[in-house]
Amino acid sequence: MTDQNPQNYPPAPQQGYPQQPAYAPYPAQPAGTNVLAIISLIGAFVFPLAGVICGHIALSQIKRTGENGRGLAIAGLIIGYVYIAFVVLFVIIAIIAGVIAASSGSSYSY
Repeated sequence: MTDQNPQNYPPAPQQGYPQQPAYAPYPAQPAGTNVLAIISLIGAFVFPLAGVICGHIALSQIKRTGENGRGLAIAGLIIGYVYIAFVVLFVIIAIIAGVIAASSGSSYSY
C-alpha cells in the first residue's frame, strides 16, 4: 500500500475544465403565520382565557417550527392578561362595594 500524499499536502488542482458550481437548492418556502397566534389575538377580545392559552401554545410552536406570528401571539397574551386583570379587579371592587353597602344600611325600626 503506497501513500500518495505522505506530507498531508492539499490535493493538487484538477486539470481540464473549470469546476461548475453546484445547482442551488430550491428556495425555502416562506413560513406561514401560526394559526393559534391569530386565534390568540382574536380570542383575547372575546374570551381572554382562551387567548392566553392559545398565545402560550402558539409561542412554543413558533419557537419549534420557525413560523411567523410571534407578535400576534404576544399581543394576544398581553391583551388577554390585561383583560383578565381588569375583570378580577372589577369583581374585587364589586364585592368590597357590596360589603360596604350591606354594613352601612340603616337599622330603623317602624
